[in-house]
Amino acid sequence: MRKVLIANRGEIARRIIRTCKAQGVATVAVYSEADRNLPFVREADEAVHIGPPPVPHSYLNVEAIIAAAKETGADAVHPGYGLLSENAAFARRCRDEGLVFIGPSPEVIAQMGDKLTARRVMREAGVPVVPGCEEPVNTPDEAARVAAEIGYPVMLKASAGGGGIGMQICRDEAELRQAFQSARGRAKAYFGSDAMYVEAYVDSPRHIEVQIAGDAHGTVIHLLERECSIQRRHQKVLEESPSPFLDELARQRLCEAAVTAARAVGYTGVGTVEFIMDGNKNFYFLEMNTRLQVEHPVTEEMTGLDLVALQLEIARGNALPVAQGDVKALRHAIELRVYAEDPVTFLPSPGTITYYRPPQMDGVRVDDGVETGTQVTPFYDPMIAKVIASGTTREEAIQRAREAMRQFEVTGIKTNIPFLLEVLGDEAFRRGVYTTRFVEERKEKTT
Repeated sequence: MRKVLIANRGEIARRIIRTCKAQGVATVAVYSEADRNLPFVREADEAVHIGPPPVPHSYLNVEAIIAAAKETGADAVHPGYGLLSENAAFARRCRDEGLVFIGPSPEVIAQMGDKLTARRVMREAGVPVVPGCEEPVNTPDEAARVAAEIGYPVMLKASAGGGGIGMQICRDEAELRQAFQSARGRAKAYFGSDAMYVEAYVDSPRHIEVQIAGDAHGTVIHLLERECSIQRRHQKVLEESPSPFLDELARQRLCEAAVTAARAVGYTGVGTVEFIMDGNKNFYFLEMNTRLQVEHPVTEEMTGLDLVALQLEIARGNALPVAQGDVKALRHAIELRVYAEDPVTFLPSPGTITYYRPPQMDGVRVDDGVETGTQVTPFYDPMIAKVIASGTTREEAIQRAREAMRQFEVTGIKTNIPFLLEVLGDEAFRRGVYTTRFVEERKEKTT
């Protein structure tokens, strides 16, 4: 592997460039017109313009990306996260063009990308799955019949979905019928498929995921868990590891289930198995993310491992350089996602960053994609930075995270930094007793 084209943008492109440079691997950035002046374009060894700002014409333009790889002589493609990272057709096209796709096989991506198929595969492998239907529901009547068998409340979900889109909690039949067509329409618009399914709703769960890695030689290991329950609109805003909720027995059971899930599909690469867990520590498979996660730095800071380096090693066909017994929780880590958005309404706040100074502290890592003068456009996700604070204890990590947020200076746009400081100072968060309803519950208290 001599040259890697990064089919992504912003902070994750910079993150991948950093590891590639450390390994002496050349990098190629692709960029839209809106991103021409961003740091990742300058930092790559080569950069190719691939189209106008809208993602269908640039970062989702498979032909332009493949052409850029050929033009620059790249021999591998790293998809980052989002965009084309879980697109089986893109992974297959890379393979057909003789490019190494840094991720699992197209077959695994397709299998796990369909939530109904993933549920069936996991159930057959013995991984706990939330009770629900095994086939798509096509009408409100079909959905209502399944819901009646399961019992309310239920969750209506898009089979091809992700990121909370096309997802609706329904507490009775009237709510289910009312939500069905709109959720189906959103699923079709975002994912190209309106296949829906119904599963039991686990009330006030915790969202805990396990990082896994598998090589082409049959070895699969876990890299412990991440707690991802601080969310708004089903989107994560803060992650930490280890989870303050798990005892060692629950951790062992959860991580073993994740390894079983990965082995069931012959997983190669770095990926994540997501679970929901109730108050009694019963857990259920949620989905498998066949890519690098936004929150992968939490695991890196906790374990001292470089997950992008692992991806490159696996993609080269080599055996995993780390054994299960080598994986330890060396520190506690917390990641905060800094968004260009109103801290009260959570609506995006595009504009020009007139001053940008991220925190510079011991025990604090910043992965960002912007600088002073950057234009934050409405075309892409409004996340501008990730701040990862770590410490020898959870309390130390929280204190560092609070100080980092106080030091973070951004002007010209609104950010969610005030909201993140509220979370870090909240008593329930500090005690580690929060659930996925954390943000909703605090919003309800203030209205």
